[in-house]
Amino acid sequence: MLIANMAEQERIPKKFLQQILLRLKAGGLVESKMGKGGGYMLAQSPETVTLGQVIRMIEGPLAPLPCASETAYRTCDECVDDRYCETRLVMREVRNEMARILDRTSLADACRRADKARQDAEQSDSLMYYI
Repeated sequence: MLIANMAEQERIPKKFLQQILLRLKAGGLVESKMGKGGGYMLAQSPETVTLGQVIRMIEGPLAPLPCASETAYRTCDECVDDRYCETRLVMREVRNEMARILDRTSLADACRRADKARQDAEQSDSLMYYI
């Protein structure tokens, strides 16, 4: 799909979308083809790409705080001992649950959920006209 079409369809600024696609391309999740019929496409099946992979490539670590990260750990300046820090312990749980959900949800799963939500909303909207 062409960047211009994708940006318009998803209402995303073209420059912002280009940056995202370049990161995903560098990570091997998308490919690009130049010329007629070109554009960006998934390099893998949407069933095998997880939301966790995509988010990490675009945003970096999932952890809400650096001290809760597995890949980019950094002690907080105000922390005396992170082994007993209440905030870190809770944020580790948050990070682990986010990772559990995102790493088990494929792009195909997310699309199916969005399609179902659209259908449910359309059904709900059409019912409102009868009331």
